[in-house]
Order: sequence, then structure tokens, then C-alpha cells
Amino acid sequence: MEKKLPASVFPEKLQILSGSALKMIAMITMLIDHTACILLQSYAPANQTLFYLNGKGYTLYRVCRDIGRVAFPIFCFLLIEGFLHTRNRFKYARNLLLFALISEIPWNYMHTNTWRAEKQNVFFTLFLGYLAIWALEYFWENQQKQFLCVLALLLISIKFNADYGWRGFIFIILLYLLRMDKPAQAIVGSCWLYYEWKACFAFISINMYNGKRGFIQGKWTKYLFYAFYPVHITVLVLIRRYFFPVL
Repeated sequence: MEKKLPASVFPEKLQILSGSALKMIAMITMLIDHTACILLQSYAPANQTLFYLNGKGYTLYRVCRDIGRVAFPIFCFLLIEGFLHTRNRFKYARNLLLFALISEIPWNYMHTNTWRAEKQNVFFTLFLGYLAIWALEYFWENQQKQFLCVLALLLISIKFNADYGWRGFIFIILLYLLRMDKPAQAIVGSCWLYYEWKACFAFISINMYNGKRGFIQGKWTKYLFYAFYPVHITVLVLIRRYFFPVL
């Protein structure tokens, strides 16, 4: 039996994006964002005004960073899809934590050019959010345990200063709770992201999701998707170090 998709903002004929397509959109926009963050931030030509919009000047650097805002909501949506459909939730959580640890040194060098940084990479945010929605489901009939688990994980997120902060952690929970109502998910999620309003455009592609896995299948391609995060950061940091030493 074909699974029934949640209500969407768009009609069925426009729901043309598979999970694999969403992953590609998220990875490409993240790559654009991190290229700007690592290479363009201190590169003078990239910080020259290209055009004005509502009296505000936009540079190549700013445009790339704004494009990159859509990546995080898509990754959060894919996290929830993975949670709902994985055959082994423990292994899924293990992979998130493993790549959080692997990504930490490249992430630190990205921001400080040293092996230490005050902020933790986004895999930690996704890992803690994953544990939170798992706790919500596991203790569905015990609201007190739900609250205590989510609160504990939230405090851990704040303590370790995970990427996107407490707002990112709560955002994952909101997407999970509204998973069966895409219009409400888009409205509430967009309101929650008011401080990064460009991220709201992610809900266009999310509402074009057709519920199919797509072309990224199999064990090794799945791990390549995970590995893209630390690998592309490492490559960009090395480019900055050896080709743009003044940055």
C-alpha cells in the first residue's frame, strides 16, 4: 500500500522532490554558505556591493550566506524523516554522534584556525534533537518524563553551545510535532525562524517532497552523505590555509 503523505502547501503535481533531491539541495546550499564563511568573508572583492534592495547593499558574500540559510531547515526535516523510517534508531543516533565527533576538528579550524572552539558543529544539534523526538515518542503517554528528557537535552545543547543554539533544538521539535500538517509546519516554522527569515524559503522545497527516497540509496551512499559535512569543511579550510593565507 502506498503511504499517505501529510497535507502539503502545494498540490500533488508539484510534489516532485525526492528525499535524495532534498539532500542535494541542502548540501549545495550548505557548500555555498561555508564557501562564503571560510573563503569570501575576508576577500575584498566578495565584499563589494553588487546591488541594493530596499536601500540595503548586498555583496557576493552576503548573498551566499543568505542562500545557505535554507540548508538547516531541510536537514532538520530529513532528520525527522530518517527517524520515522529508519530500521534501527539506535544505529541512526550512533551515526549522528560519530559524525559530530569527526566533524568537530574541521569545524573548529573553520571558525578559529585552531583545534578548539567555543561552539559545536550542527551534527550535535541534530543528534540532541533526534534524542528529543525519540524521547517524545517513547514517553508519549507520560508528559512529565517527556518534559524532563527534553529539558535535559535542551540544557545540554545550551551548555555545549551547539550550532543554531536553543532555537535550532526547539525548531527540530516543532517540525516533528507538526509533521502531519505541512502548511502548519511551514507557518509555525517560518515564524520561529523570524531572526533568519531567509531560511523560510526552505519550506518551498520541503512542501515539494513526494515521500520517495530517490537515487541516494544503499549503505555507502548514505555514509557519503554524512561524510560530506566534515570533508567539504576540511577541503575549504585547506584551500584557505594554502591558497589564501592572508584570510
